[in-house]
Formats: sequence, C-alpha cells, structure tokens
Amino acid sequence: MEAVAQKVMSGFSLDAGPLKEPLGFIRALEWIFSIFAFATAGVYSGRSSSIVQCPSETKVININASFAYPFRLNMVEYKVPTCNNGTLVSQYLIGDYSSSAEFFVSVGVFAFLYCSATLVLYLGFQNVYRQTSRGPIVDLLVTGAFAFLWLVSSSAWAKGLTDIKFSCSPSTLINSIQHCQDHSAKCSLGETPSMGKLNASVIFGFLNLILWGGNCWFIFKETAWHRPANPPPSVEGGVGQS
Repeated sequence: MEAVAQKVMSGFSLDAGPLKEPLGFIRALEWIFSIFAFATAGVYSGRSSSIVQCPSETKVININASFAYPFRLNMVEYKVPTCNNGTLVSQYLIGDYSSSAEFFVSVGVFAFLYCSATLVLYLGFQNVYRQTSRGPIVDLLVTGAFAFLWLVSSSAWAKGLTDIKFSCSPSTLINSIQHCQDHSAKCSLGETPSMGKLNASVIFGFLNLILWGGNCWFIFKETAWHRPANPPPSVEGGVGQS
C-alpha cells in the first residue's frame, strides 16, 4: 500500500492553470452550485399555521404544522379543535414528496463528490488526464449523465415543490378543519411558511443543468473524437517544377 501511495504522490503536480481554462473553471462552478443545490433543499424546515376560535369559547387556538426535508407530509401531525369541551384531535398533512426531494439531493451530493474528484485530477494529475484518451472520454460520459440527472431531478423536484406549497399553505389547513368548512367556527390564516430556500434549490438545479450540459462541449474537445488522429502531411518544395 505504501508503494502504491508513493507512486501516486510521485505523479502529483499541483497546477492551478486549468482553473483559467473553461474545463477547470466550469468544473469549479459545478462544485459550488452542487453544494448550493443540495444544501438549500436538504436542510429546510418550515411551519404553517392557522387560527381557529370556536363559537362556545373565547380562547383562540393556533393550529401549527411543522415540516422539514424529506417532506413526508402524510406523517406530519397537527392538532385541530373539535369545539367540544376544548378537546383536540390529530390530523395530518397531505402527500409524500420524499422521493423527488431525496432524488434531487442525492444527485447534488454525488455531483459534488464527482466534481471534487475531477478537480483533484485536473489540478494535480493534468498530465495523466491529457495523455490518456480514456480519461476525457469517461469524463465526458459521466458529465453527460449528470446533465441528464439534473434535468430529471430538477423537473421532478420543481413539481414536488409546487405540491408542497399547496399542501402546507394555511388555507389548506383551514380547509381540512370541519368547523371551518361549515362556518361554525371563526377561522383565519396564520403563518405562511417561507419557501425562499426551496425556490432557490430549484433554480440551482436548473443552473447545474446548464453548467453540466455546456461543459460537455469543452470535455469533448479533450477527447480523441474531436482531435484529428493524424495531422495532414506538410508539402515541401515547389509544385509543378519542370
């Protein structure tokens, strides 16, 4: 193991030059935006509320529903009044959007890890990357796959976020309370959850799609498919001399 480690370290040569080229610069941007994408969605938590006052009571009751990633809303419990002796019963939010949320975050995490590995390759083993034809081809295929994954996951997450906004809105809480529907209690909107981080995560997802898709062209230029296999021979001497 020590011999392998020494061999690897002997080929390591740190050079920040690739960051000045589109190949390395865009990969660094992908690294940053991947972090923003999965961080803004993966650490989110919010709360929705409404206010209910039963006709036989003077006390105002706050209905609170707290939710967070991965947005299994059908497991989020909140208490609503029965307007009968002050008792409360349990209700749950609607929907399970964990699949689209976890898929989006997973793509972001794996994209971050791949960017980290390839940046080490670009900056420390650039000679190895450019001297072998296999490296750029594998890089191109993986980058293209990530571009497709960003398209699918961002689209699915955008749809999921739209449904989350509806399920977690204060008006949806009011509509789920029977006494608010039959107007036997006074109901009003409470706290609306802030969705700024989740909106940003969708934007970062589609920005990653643009970055990864555009970077395919610059990686393609590094492959043998773009470079001519044999340069045309140079013509020396005059032509048509008698």
